[in-house]
Amino acid sequence: MTYACRMMTSPVGELTLVANEAGLMAVLWQDDDPRRVRLSQRVEHRDHPVLDEAALQLAEYFAGQREAFDLPLHFVGTDFQKSVWTALLTIPFGETRSYADIARQIGKPSACRAVGAANGRNPLSIIVPCHRVVGANGALTGFAGGLKAKSHLLGLERKFI
Repeated sequence: MTYACRMMTSPVGELTLVANEAGLMAVLWQDDDPRRVRLSQRVEHRDHPVLDEAALQLAEYFAGQREAFDLPLHFVGTDFQKSVWTALLTIPFGETRSYADIARQIGKPSACRAVGAANGRNPLSIIVPCHRVVGANGALTGFAGGLKAKSHLLGLERKFI
């Protein structure tokens, strides 16, 4: 299967937006590990309504004009991963949750490490706010875009609340 993609410049680096006919599938980082989100062939697409809207909404987010995204999303993952990613969507703008909080929310309180692994495989960075998940002590932990980007995103959200 071939996916439509578009690059966009952002304050946290070059992002690659990926979509199919069902919705946005990925927001990938400039130096993303290709094994983290496995997608087959991608074709640069300048005229794709989902990519157009995703780029617009991300630009609004970075400008402090948007707190929530309203896009069709197409998750590809295991049922467990999808449950974690869906839970991430409930974390309010400007707030954080721990891996344990997410594990409890999805009804698997002992699955903190599995939640961390699913969080790390979130294909829709920023849109599905995995950057809002921190360690139990509040420390910034691993992030596909790097801890500098995670810190920037959290700081941006706190600035606008």
